[in-house]
Amino acid sequence: MRLSVVDLGVVAPGTDEKQALADSIQLARHVEELGFHRIWFAEHHVSAMGASHHPELLIAAVGALTSRIRVGSGAVLMNHYSPFKVAEMFKQLEAMFPGRVDLGMGRATAGPVIDMALQRDRQHPAQPDHTQQVAETLAWLHGGFPDEHPFATSRVLPSVPEVPQTWLLGSSPSGSNLAAGLGIGYTFAGFINPPGAASALRNYRQQFRPQEFGLQQPRAILAVNVTVGDTATDAQRLVGSPKAYYARLYRGDTGTLVPAADVAASELTQAERDQPTSIVNGQWPQFVAGDPGQVRATLEQMVEESGADEVMVQNLIADPVDRQHSHTLLAEAFGL
Repeated sequence: MRLSVVDLGVVAPGTDEKQALADSIQLARHVEELGFHRIWFAEHHVSAMGASHHPELLIAAVGALTSRIRVGSGAVLMNHYSPFKVAEMFKQLEAMFPGRVDLGMGRATAGPVIDMALQRDRQHPAQPDHTQQVAETLAWLHGGFPDEHPFATSRVLPSVPEVPQTWLLGSSPSGSNLAAGLGIGYTFAGFINPPGAASALRNYRQQFRPQEFGLQQPRAILAVNVTVGDTATDAQRLVGSPKAYYARLYRGDTGTLVPAADVAASELTQAERDQPTSIVNGQWPQFVAGDPGQVRATLEQMVEESGADEVMVQNLIADPVDRQHSHTLLAEAFGL
């Protein structure tokens, strides 16, 4: 199975964002050595939990310190930016690291204050136009504007024929339809919407239509929150950190860090501790956890049910040493 990583720049308890960024770079080098296929970086603004605010910066840093692993965004939030800016940025990254760059496109709110702060025009807030934003970005990358279009005579990095791989990220059926109609790759955030993952990925495959954007066949990634321990008991202790983090969010503590495993254990209710971390009665879990064999079995079942070509691992283990060890165990479980 092809395995990849999406990294949020998790700030370990007792450290700061400077250390978290250093941890992200070290993690990228580690997972390249393990044989993971790609690493993507998230875009989260004014987030205390994660230091990955602008994925382009980490892509450039990691691209310069690695040689094989693909580097990309998971995702650029298109609702905040000019398609031209995004296309030119990622075409330049492709020129720097040929054949290794992924442009993952998505949308999300950072709340009304930061959404406004990210906009240049404060008098006329941007209107929802996600489909147009994605389509225009693809047109810039591939020279896809009609001859009569005012942008048709301009090219981004015209001396660089290569283009980044393009992906649409989502957690709803509408995203699968858009990616399929545009003929680009699709990644489903299974850690956000576990019940919708399999059907959305199957729908993407069924509706996929090749366009002029590089893909002749569908290319689908399932993103899952995964915690692997040496034993099932170790894994249940470590997965307490993401469980407690989301529990804090649900209680309204939006500025929280991911708590250390021991702190998380003292906060979780019995119901939260008992929340399944494998597929039970056909229901996919929000968090996959277990020893290497248990996690492999769960991920293989998810791939079989969804038809995904690749699994992308999100990991919210608080301690960076434990985080790297989890990836090591996963790589060994799949024989990377």
